[in-house]
Amino acid sequence: MKAAVIAKDERPLVLFDGECGLCSASIQFILRRERRPYFRFAPLQGQAAAAVRHRHPWLEGVDSLVVVDRGRALMRSAAALQIAGHLRWPWPLARAAWIIPRPLRDALYDVVARHRHRLIPSAPFRPPTGLADRFLD
Repeated sequence: MKAAVIAKDERPLVLFDGECGLCSASIQFILRRERRPYFRFAPLQGQAAAAVRHRHPWLEGVDSLVVVDRGRALMRSAAALQIAGHLRWPWPLARAAWIIPRPLRDALYDVVARHRHRLIPSAPFRPPTGLADRFLD
């Protein structure tokens, strides 16, 4: 997928591990709770994520949640809090966690991420019926 195709749609892009059951469940969670269709999605294993890594080389090797919005890439807890701000009530309240220093937020995120494959069995992600246009790969 060419970078121009990704840039054409200016909605934020959520990159996730497409082989992780917890990550897939998180995408389902977001889709059910968005105030309006706001995010686009792509697995880290796909061409869209490769195009993002080309523009943000520091993301090479990252297997974390990433939100790319207006040329800026957020990952781990910052990505999760960015997403929370666009969900229905009460999830925007989670953005208050910005006051917690990022190293502490990311440490908690990392604990969950380290055990994510044990929490929910891994399975290849499949976009929900009728929403395939929001998924780039």
